[in-house]
Amino acid sequence: MGLVEETFSKEENNMGKRIVVDKAYLYEEDKPLTVCKTSLFSTGDGFAAYDCNGDIIFRVDSYGPDTRDNDEFVLMNATGKCLLTVKRKRPTLHQRWEGFLGERSEGQKPIFSVRRSSIIGRCTMEVDVYDGTGEEYTIDGDFSLRSCLIYDTEKRTVAEIKRKVDASTNVMLGRDVFTLEIKPGFDGAFAMGLVLVLDQINGDDPVEIGDEQVHPFVED
Repeated sequence: MGLVEETFSKEENNMGKRIVVDKAYLYEEDKPLTVCKTSLFSTGDGFAAYDCNGDIIFRVDSYGPDTRDNDEFVLMNATGKCLLTVKRKRPTLHQRWEGFLGERSEGQKPIFSVRRSSIIGRCTMEVDVYDGTGEEYTIDGDFSLRSCLIYDTEKRTVAEIKRKVDASTNVMLGRDVFTLEIKPGFDGAFAMGLVLVLDQINGDDPVEIGDEQVHPFVED
C-alpha cells in the first residue's frame, strides 16, 4: 500500500480505526510483520520489520551496544522518515515511556504513554492515548518470551507478538526474529512503537540453547 500523508478525525477512530501515529499503516486484513533485532547482522542494536514479501516497513537504526543506557529511540519508515519517537520519562517508579509524533522537539507533548501496572515482578503494561478519546490499551504476556497480546478496553485483541516458525521446516526461530501481527484497523506504526518500549522495559532473558538465529525470509 502507498504511504499517503493525510490528516484524520476523531470520527475515524470511533468507526473502529485506531489511528495514533499514521493512518498509512492501517490494514484491511491481519498484517503479520517479521521483526528482527539487527544486532545479529551489524554492529550495534536496532530493529527492522518486514512484510511477507520481504519489503522493509519499519526500521530503528543501530543505536549502539549499551541500549539500556539510552532513553530515546526513533521509529522510521523504509525511506528514513521519522514516524515516532519514544522516550523514557524520568524519574518514574513504573518505567513510564512516552511517544511523540515524528522526531521529538523540546516542549512537544506526547501522544501516548506506556507504564508497568506494578513496580514489582512481571505485570501487564498500561497504555494511555492522549487524543481526546480516552482510548486505553493493555499489554499482557511476557515480551522476553515473545508472547504478548495487546488489547483494547473491550478486551479485543488489536495486535499480537509471538515466536516465529519457519513454515518450510516447522522450526521455531530464535527470539531475535519474531512476529508482530497487526489486526485490521489498528495503527501498525503505533504497534511497532510499543515493541520498542517493551524491548526496553522487559529486555531479554538468556537465550535458550537451540534457538535458531536467521535472517528474515520471504514467506511462500
